[in-house]
Amino acid sequence: MKAVRVGRVGLNAGAAVFCLVWLFPVYWMVNSAFKPSGDLTTETPKFLPFPLTLASFVDAVERPGFVSGLYNSLIVTGGVVLLSIGLAFLAAVALARFSFPGRRGFLIGMLVVQMIPGPAMLIPMFLSLKSLNLLNTLIGLTVTQVAGVLPLSIWILRGFVQGIPVELEEAAMVDGATRGQVMRRILLPLTLPGLIATSVFAFIAAWNDYIYAYVTMKDQSKYTLPVWLASFSTAQGNDYGGLIAGSVLFAVPVVVFFMVIQRRLVEGMTAGAVKG
Repeated sequence: MKAVRVGRVGLNAGAAVFCLVWLFPVYWMVNSAFKPSGDLTTETPKFLPFPLTLASFVDAVERPGFVSGLYNSLIVTGGVVLLSIGLAFLAAVALARFSFPGRRGFLIGMLVVQMIPGPAMLIPMFLSLKSLNLLNTLIGLTVTQVAGVLPLSIWILRGFVQGIPVELEEAAMVDGATRGQVMRRILLPLTLPGLIATSVFAFIAAWNDYIYAYVTMKDQSKYTLPVWLASFSTAQGNDYGGLIAGSVLFAVPVVVFFMVIQRRLVEGMTAGAVKG
């Protein structure tokens, strides 16, 4: 019994050390964002931001492109999340519940597409957007992001749909429910954890994208926040204070999104357990 307690204490201590090591870069970023610019390049590190200042945040917010970049990022990311989970849900239901010619090949094709590095698809995506007159548009950028996250999103949701007993759908259809009603009232609630997991993946991929936004957008007013962050590094030097403060501001929507999603994920798992 004593050995078990010692082992448990050791595991907890190891987990605590791992968490501290993992969180330290985040702490250092936030800590540096509140430091005066002169303290960022000193040889002796300061682990507490004293004297505390908001000058770096003011510089970041007042830098041209912040407001438009935030707006563009929110629009593109929101569109990617909604479109990807909607299309992925319909495709996952079709792949998990229906047999049709080419289904296996379609599944293998999605895996192959997902293995292709993103930069390798840059030129084909660029030419496709150019032919459709969607370059330098938020719609075109949203479409490229959806195309990138959709294969894996379909795979994730397909596993959730396959885990739902078919008897639930058959019983509902015997009672007179249509296929659409079955999807809305049975499949959709029970796959809510999968939808949330898919939305997290889509959100991270779209929010952090830099290369597609930089290549497909010519007008600086159409740049997203990752491209805006790159403007702090110029040929004349790097604005470390503004870059770090901008990175903190860039991370705030992600933290808020995860806080909301975490609660919904638990609620969806509980609802799925009860209804199943």
